[in-house]
Parts: sequence; structure tokens; C-alpha cells
Amino acid sequence: MTRTAFKTIVLGVTALAMAAGNASVASAQAHQTPKGWSYEIQNGKRVPKSGNRVTNPDGSWREENRQGYCVTVKEKTAAGEYRETRQCNPGQAG
Repeated sequence: MTRTAFKTIVLGVTALAMAAGNASVASAQAHQTPKGWSYEIQNGKRVPKSGNRVTNPDGSWREENRQGYCVTVKEKTAAGEYRETRQCNPGQAG
């Protein structure tokens, strides 16, 4: 086999490998969960979304996240003020 033929084969295989790698990255980015769904897709599995967000018509919102005995409340007013509070009650199961 001549050197030019060998170089051509190596370059062709490299180009195919790069194209396959780019296609897999593009397909991984294409798996976005649509708005309004109650779960996200992580590592190919369904995972519940982290919190319950309620958005008001004026643009303000409130979100509650539960982790074990703790509840984190995130709030943002229509004026843009952000507040986050966390409360843990070991006597109550979330």
C-alpha cells in the first residue's frame, strides 16, 4: 500500500469518527424536557422536577422544594425582589 493511500484511509476514518462524535453530542443536547412536564430527563431516565413553581400574571412566582424534612421556599416579586427561606422540621416527614 502506498503512503498516500494509507494517509487517505486514516484521514477518512478520522473524519467519520469526528462526525459520529458530533452527532452524539447534538442528539444529547436535543433531549430537552418540554415546558409543563413534571419531570426532567437525566442520564436517559425520568427524574421529578425539583420544585413546584407557581407563576402569577404579574410576573411574580413562588417555588417550594422539599428535601427530606426541609422545605426551601423561593419567591420573586413583580418588582424583582428575590427571597429564599429554608425551614426544617424533623418531627414531620415531607
